[in-house]
Amino acid sequence: MLAKVLSSALLGIDAYIVEVEIDVSPQIPAFTTVGLPEGAVKEARERVAASIKNSGFLFPAKKITVNLAPADIKKSGTAFDLPMAVGILVATGQASPDLLGRYLIVGELSLDGRLRPVPGVLSMAIEGEKKKFKGLIVPEENANEGAMADGIDIIPVKTLAQAIDFLDGREEINPLKIDLAEVFSKNKKYSIDFSDVRGQEHAKRALEVAAAGGHNIIMIGPPGSGKTMLAKRLATILPDMTLSEALETTRIYSSGGHMMPGEALIATRPFRSPHHTISDVGLTGGTNHLVPGEVSLSHNGVLFLDELPEFDKSSLEALRQPLENGQVTITRAAGSVTYPASFILAAAMNPCPCGYHGDPTHNCTCNGSQIQKYVSRISGPLLDRIDIHIEMPAVKFKDLAGLGGGDSSETIRKRVNAARQRQLERFADLDGIYCNAQMETRLLRLICRLEEDSLDLLRAAISRLGLSARAYDRILKVSRTIADLEGAEKIQSHHISEAIGYRNLDRNYWSN
Repeated sequence: MLAKVLSSALLGIDAYIVEVEIDVSPQIPAFTTVGLPEGAVKEARERVAASIKNSGFLFPAKKITVNLAPADIKKSGTAFDLPMAVGILVATGQASPDLLGRYLIVGELSLDGRLRPVPGVLSMAIEGEKKKFKGLIVPEENANEGAMADGIDIIPVKTLAQAIDFLDGREEINPLKIDLAEVFSKNKKYSIDFSDVRGQEHAKRALEVAAAGGHNIIMIGPPGSGKTMLAKRLATILPDMTLSEALETTRIYSSGGHMMPGEALIATRPFRSPHHTISDVGLTGGTNHLVPGEVSLSHNGVLFLDELPEFDKSSLEALRQPLENGQVTITRAAGSVTYPASFILAAAMNPCPCGYHGDPTHNCTCNGSQIQKYVSRISGPLLDRIDIHIEMPAVKFKDLAGLGGGDSSETIRKRVNAARQRQLERFADLDGIYCNAQMETRLLRLICRLEEDSLDLLRAAISRLGLSARAYDRILKVSRTIADLEGAEKIQSHHISEAIGYRNLDRNYWSN
């Protein structure tokens, strides 16, 4: 007997349809899976056999051949457990084949027949919707996520037996329906706020500029100066997340298995802060299963690298492609995938190994060569992609003891939204450019034309402060953002002046 069940699998964050073909022949008992299955797929035979038996069905003592088509793409994961079990029961006459062509089926089986969640259900639901399938049968814990795709029925099931009862028409399961707009609105709230931070007004302003223009930022200061606390709140002042951004971010988290049980949608800007011991594979993604890395999990949000010089040099160099292109391509033996990776890089570092270089209240124990070795761990090409450098001295007691923490995240975000809207209107006719940080040199010269007094100021800064040539473009971009925050049509001299103040590392900061 032959049966065909339709399922789905992931390639990056995109899903594709997989035909699970099952042939049951009266030969010496065996269970063979073909179609480039990896370890977890091959092990499905044990889970499927035990699940069928423990669900009250008969597992055939015959030769079972499972083919996963298309056969030229490697298959990984446990999502094929349920379609394999359904196919075997249909091929042996224990279940009806009538609805198999109308539904996609995914799910991991436990030995007692219960279903466990699998990654990538949102992408699978979107693909099923595109291919005009009536519905998607999923484990109950994946149902909320799948229901984010409008236009396809999401059928939540708890067990293999319940899935068979639904396919045979013995049990009616109502498709799960969720108000996408309501979920999106409900999940948009952040648990932290900018008003929590005392002092560091200069740094707060720099972060607001970074958020308004999509600029990468690095903060230099001693331990306890609030670098991490501010970085965590950067995501809360980024422009309001759109529904399309939320869905794309959710697909990334889903494909990597990072969704919480029952979680439906990620509607806040991601904030990722990997430890400095992370490998380049952990940062950019890959492994044998081509899962997304931290740069992709930060998509539409913030990637925070604390203690930047402590990161392995190869890991930092791996950031150059996503910072430049907004995506990362991973090539392994299992294949090649491209993940989105458009994020704001927020980095933090101490001014020296002991952390107190230039601090008036602590003695620095580092000599010049130690400081130079520490700083040289950050390559010039990486620094070249960071627009804003700011110094953060230790917070004074009077600031810590103050009653007010300044503007709230919501207040700052309104200003950021207004500035971003001006940029969207400016770049409306240009594909792939949405904020000032994305401007290339040619476009920069066209948009950021300076009047004579601004040119004189910039010329004097470059000559007197020893600013590098690469700082010129960065200052123009940042000054354009400052003007946008102010609602100014032209870049003025005080915009240039503020932008120059955000280039600490170009002014030979460690010579002081």
